[in-house]
Amino acid sequence: MRPIARADAASSQSELTIELDRPLTHACAAVALLYALRGATFARSWVDAPLLPAPPLDPLPMLSIIVPARDEERSIEICVRSLLAQEWLEFEVIVVDDRSTDATPRILERIACEDTRLRVVRGEPLPAGWIGKPWALAQGERHARGAWLLFTDADSTHTPRGAASMLWLAMQARVDAASIATHQELVTFWERAVLPSILGTIMYVAGPLSAINDPTRVDRALANGQYILVSRIAYDALGGHAALRGEIVEDVAFARRLKRDGRFRYLLVGGQRIASVRMYHSLDEIWSGFTKNVYMGAEGNLVALASGMIFMLAISVAPPVFAVRALARKRYPEALEALASTVAIVATASWGMRRAGFSRRLALLQPLGTTVFAAIIANSTFCVLSGRGVSWRGRNYFGNERS
Repeated sequence: MRPIARADAASSQSELTIELDRPLTHACAAVALLYALRGATFARSWVDAPLLPAPPLDPLPMLSIIVPARDEERSIEICVRSLLAQEWLEFEVIVVDDRSTDATPRILERIACEDTRLRVVRGEPLPAGWIGKPWALAQGERHARGAWLLFTDADSTHTPRGAASMLWLAMQARVDAASIATHQELVTFWERAVLPSILGTIMYVAGPLSAINDPTRVDRALANGQYILVSRIAYDALGGHAALRGEIVEDVAFARRLKRDGRFRYLLVGGQRIASVRMYHSLDEIWSGFTKNVYMGAEGNLVALASGMIFMLAISVAPPVFAVRALARKRYPEALEALASTVAIVATASWGMRRAGFSRRLALLQPLGTTVFAAIIANSTFCVLSGRGVSWRGRNYFGNERS
């Protein structure tokens, strides 16, 4: 009787699995539809920053460009020279050497000897309660003389008219701060497979630009720390980087703080023609970089993090898996539904890729990239909650630096 009982139990379990597949396939189809509809709202509200064709008629205010640099020998020279090549405005470049152990200080010293507009600030030890990047930026701001400040990363490359164009746009739009979605340079397979999906998902969750740029929508705030332009008046009124000293994801925290304050206006636009960035060079760097950011970017909201992981799986690996299972059982309508979900998701991703300046063919890698992002969310949450913390640039953070 035992073998028969086991067979009956196995048969019942198999039937239960089959019955569960049907509603889960329907759920994936619903998520795919919502994903496509939300993508359409982005299409209507997306705005690209213009690149000025000629110098503005009225002189622009002085701009201080501040760059944090910690072990950036592979990119710092290209970055600084592109900043020193800015046109049509008065500016200074301040690079904070955040106690680098590689060739970064020597490269900066050589460039500073060639161009007096570059000032190199030797970073001080990291104080208790501070994250490395806000501390470096705060030190750079101390030396800034400009009426406007541009905080940009050491792995960025800038169009010669980019800074003038963005400053002109901020003045014309009468905003106090602006940020851009930079052009992303993708070289290796893993950069192409993973980064577009991660960055697209972050934009998807944050909401369309119409909501992000609406001062009444304080629940929708996003800035890109690779490029943040802010007036000194607004920066000082918001407490500068001292108010962000414990924030691992300081750019998003800045946008939230500005919108909740209510006194200042903010603008996020597409900036593919303004600046480009190569964020990471390998899967390991992508994994470490976003593991550092994801948990704190969600403000430790476990419901949001769990929902995010489920959503990632629903728009990546789940529909193909359900399609294969349905085909194996000759349940063709379910297989067609699951395959249609995948097609809708990839098609939506293809539009997003093109809009962001990527090759549309990269959308074929979207299921892989989104699955990796789901794993990163899980890893980031585990690292912080387990007490192991996250590490970046030789420093360890444990998620409690705000306190």
